Amino acid sequence: MNFTKPLGQKLGVAVLALSALAGCQSQRETVDLLVTNATVYTVDSTFTKAEAFAVKDGRFVAVGSTADLKSRFSAAKEVDAKGQFVYPGFYDAHCHFYRYALALPSADLVGTTSWKAVVQKLQENRKKYPQAAWLTGRGWDQNDWPNKQFPTKDTLDALFPDVPVLLTRVDGHAAVVNQKALDLAGVTASTPISGGTITRDAQGRLTGLLVDNATRLVSSKIPDPSPAEAARLLLQAQQNCLAVGLTSLADAGLDRADVEQMAALQQQGQLKMRLYAMLNPTAPNREHYLKTGPILTDQLTVSSFKVYADGALGSRGACLVKPYADKPKETGFLLSTEKEYRALAKELAASKFQMNTHAIGDSANRIILNIYGEALKGQKDRRWRIEHAQVITPADMPKFGQFGIVPSVQPTHATSDMYWAGERLGAERLKTAYAYQELLKQYGQLALGSDFPVEDINPLYGFHSAVARQDAKNFPKGGFQMENAISRPDALRGMTTWAAHAGFEEKRKGQIKPGMLADFVVMGTDLITAPNEQLRNASVLQTWIGGQQVFVRK
Repeated sequence: MNFTKPLGQKLGVAVLALSALAGCQSQRETVDLLVTNATVYTVDSTFTKAEAFAVKDGRFVAVGSTADLKSRFSAAKEVDAKGQFVYPGFYDAHCHFYRYALALPSADLVGTTSWKAVVQKLQENRKKYPQAAWLTGRGWDQNDWPNKQFPTKDTLDALFPDVPVLLTRVDGHAAVVNQKALDLAGVTASTPISGGTITRDAQGRLTGLLVDNATRLVSSKIPDPSPAEAARLLLQAQQNCLAVGLTSLADAGLDRADVEQMAALQQQGQLKMRLYAMLNPTAPNREHYLKTGPILTDQLTVSSFKVYADGALGSRGACLVKPYADKPKETGFLLSTEKEYRALAKELAASKFQMNTHAIGDSANRIILNIYGEALKGQKDRRWRIEHAQVITPADMPKFGQFGIVPSVQPTHATSDMYWAGERLGAERLKTAYAYQELLKQYGQLALGSDFPVEDINPLYGFHSAVARQDAKNFPKGGFQMENAISRPDALRGMTTWAAHAGFEEKRKGQIKPGMLADFVVMGTDLITAPNEQLRNASVLQTWIGGQQVFVRK
């Protein structure tokens, strides 16, 4: 029996088959990007996992299984993730990006184990930048030195008599300067200062150590870089951020000119990261922005003012209810008066702007929480924030939930400070310091950041510190005050969707789901299941913003 069909019949069958295939393809929606065969942590409300997602016009349009999405979509670009792990783009809820960028040419003093080592790094930096008008550095911490004593200017005066020097402590709340810098700033032993300290020795002579508001007397004299140089440094800083998966940043403490410079780079397509700008509460900034109102775009959010209540614990500028355990006559200080904070809170409560206040000590936190409560008058979704919230009394802890105040915390502060925080606070008070789990219970969310350049820019360091309560050496064994560790899903929420919520951006970013901006990172490590000791060394392989690849590890 002959089963061979005539040629005409064969062509007819082929044409029908091709027509069916074409019909199938024509029914599929065209998208810009389809990512398949991945392990996708969507970080949605139920913490769903998926295999694939589609992107069109810079937003996620579908999330699901590889088979389903391949049947529904035809993509201009398809990426087979080969089982790698995908997360929403990481969001640093509190950093100093602009300052970090402009300080890239400064001497990096982080990790120096002595004053001698600081001076050596400074000399190396001077050789690298011999024509710089100022010699600057950042990152020293006297708590890491054998004698734990604050430095003085004597060596700087001897080595650099003709160039002004300013070396900022790791927390940004103290600095040591030389005589040349003091002279340029007009600072003398009789210069009055409020909310800070100009340190003098037993004979009343200036030591060169300045704390909090006193540092600004000198730092304000450092000339700004040219616009071209600032742009170059900002784009260099962006590359560092993209390499660790950061797609959004909350930049704390900016002036209008800073915001507009970065906005211009965004509009030119050069600065691709999304920014939530916290404004300095200067009179010019308030006059302009309170009149024009918040800026709320996909690239830029300007809806808050960054306020400083006190200084830092390491330099004993944090304002405490009771004296420091290692300095019984000192309690730290507020950087402005309660009257001034109350007036500012009243002004912002009548606007659409958030008030985000740096508060470290338990007294500063108490004062600001109470002022927030008075000003907000029961408005629980204004999302005013406490930045750092490091030391809280048990009596004040419930106010975060009572007043609807967002705790914006930086987990690496706990593991950096744990070596000496007990000396400052005493054992009992330390128990309610860096209390992230307790703060999470009170408000229901935590916004996680790094405070870079105070800490490293890598958000995975904060993730590790939040869940393991250990430092880079995986110390201490078993973790530091583990009752205040948070779960891995909550840590991931804190650096994605909860960080977005803290800036009223949760409907646009922080999750992989339809309608959200298509910002995501690809990693070879499962952050939810990997051993603690692998978390800090996990590498970001790719970073995508708006469905466009902006970083790939070579």
